[in-house]
Amino acid sequence: MTAAPVAADAPAAPAATDADLRRAAVRVLLGNWTGSSTLPSRTLYPHQWSWDSAFIMLGLRHISPYRAQRELESMLGAQWADGRLPHIAFHPATPPGAYFPGPDFWRSASAGSAPPGVPTSGIVQPPVHALAAWETHRADPVASRRRGFLERVRPGLAAWHRYLADRRDLGGRGLAAVVHPWESGMDNSPAWDAPLARVEPAAAGSFRRRDLDHADVADRPTDLDYGRYVRLAADYRDHGYDDRATPFGFAVEDPSFNALLVLSEHALADITAELGGDPAPHRERAAALTEALVGALWDPGAGLFLCRDLIGGAPIREYGVAGLVPLAVPGLPVAADLLRTALGERFRVGGVHLVPSYDLTGPAFEPGRYWRGPGWFNMSWLVHLGLLRHGAPAQAAALRASMLAAAARTGFAEYVDPYSGEGRGTRDFSWTAATVLDLLSREV
Repeated sequence: MTAAPVAADAPAAPAATDADLRRAAVRVLLGNWTGSSTLPSRTLYPHQWSWDSAFIMLGLRHISPYRAQRELESMLGAQWADGRLPHIAFHPATPPGAYFPGPDFWRSASAGSAPPGVPTSGIVQPPVHALAAWETHRADPVASRRRGFLERVRPGLAAWHRYLADRRDLGGRGLAAVVHPWESGMDNSPAWDAPLARVEPAAAGSFRRRDLDHADVADRPTDLDYGRYVRLAADYRDHGYDDRATPFGFAVEDPSFNALLVLSEHALADITAELGGDPAPHRERAAALTEALVGALWDPGAGLFLCRDLIGGAPIREYGVAGLVPLAVPGLPVAADLLRTALGERFRVGGVHLVPSYDLTGPAFEPGRYWRGPGWFNMSWLVHLGLLRHGAPAQAAALRASMLAAAARTGFAEYVDPYSGEGRGTRDFSWTAATVLDLLSREV
C-alpha cells in the first residue's frame, strides 16, 4: 500500500499528551477561522460547508461558545427563502477559481429563493444544525440567553426542517430524500454506485477539478464519478432548484441523513421548550421519523439500515457507515441488533482505527479512498454517541481512544485508513479538531 503524501498544511509534529492535543486542536480551529465562520480546510475546502459547520460548533463551544454561535448564525445567513440550508456558503475572500464547482457554476442568484448578495450552492447537506445549536447553548446558557442566541436561530432551524418534510419526502414515506451524493455528505460511498450508473456524466472537458490540486488522486473520487456529480448538479440548477419540477436522475432515502434529522428534531424540541414554547410537535415529529426510518430502511437480515433507491424502487445492498449512524437515535427499537453489527466483522468498531465508512468485507472496500472505506471523525463521533446511548461504554472508550490517537498521529487528518491508521486527505481538518475537543471534554 502506498502512503499518501503529507499535505502542505500538515503540522510539524503530533501532540504527545491530552493537553498538547487540546492545544493543537484549538490551533487548527483558530487557524481556519475567517472572522465569522470556519473553513473545513484552508486548501481543499476554502468556503463554509453546512454540516462541517455544525460539527465544528460541537468543538468550538468548548473554547468559545460565542464563536460557535457565530458559526451557525453565519450559515443561517445563507439560508434560502424556501428554508433550505445550502451545502456551501462561498467565502468572499477566496479567489473565484480556487474551488470547483464555485459560484459561477451554481448561479444561486438566478434562483428566486436564494438570499440576495450571498453566493451559495443549491443542494443541501445533513441536518445536524439544531443538535449543534442546542449543545452550544448548553455550553454557556447564561451567555446564550444574554445574546438571544436561541431566539435568533430557532426560526431558521424550524424552516429548515419544514423544507425537508415538505419538499424532500419524495418517496411519500415520511423520510427526507437526497438528490445528489454530495447531499448525503458521504460523496463517494459505494452505496451510490448503482444509482449513479444511470447518470450520463458531464463531458470531461466541460469542467476542471480543483480538489486534485490539494489531494492525492488515489484518495479522491474518479473522474467518471465527478462527471456524474457535475451532471446532477447542473440538471438541478437548470430547473431552478425546484424540487417539484426537476426530473431527478438520483433520489435516495439515506438512513444517516434521516437519523440526524431525528436527533435535530429532539434538539429543536429542547430549544422550543427553553424558549417557553410547546416541544410536543417536535417530539412527535422525531418519533414519526424514527418509526419511518425503522419501517422503511431497516434490514433485519443484514442487521443494518440500508439506503433505498427511489428511482429503482429497491434497497441498495451496500453496507456503509450510513447504516450505523441511527445507533445515535434515542429509543431506537433495533439498537441491540445494530450494535452487534457495529461490533461484528463488517465494521469491527473498537478493533480497527475509527469506524470504517464501508464494510471491511465488502467488494468495493478501499482503505484510502474517499468514503469507500476510511474512517471519518464525525461518523465515529456519532457512533461513539450511539455506543454510550445503548449500553456499550467499554467499546465507546476504545473508539474514543482510537480517535484521539489517530488525530494526534496524523496531524488532524481528514480521514484515516482503518487498518494502518495512516492519515488520508488533507490535514488540519476542522471537524477532526472539533470532535477531538469534544471527546477531550468527556471521560469516556
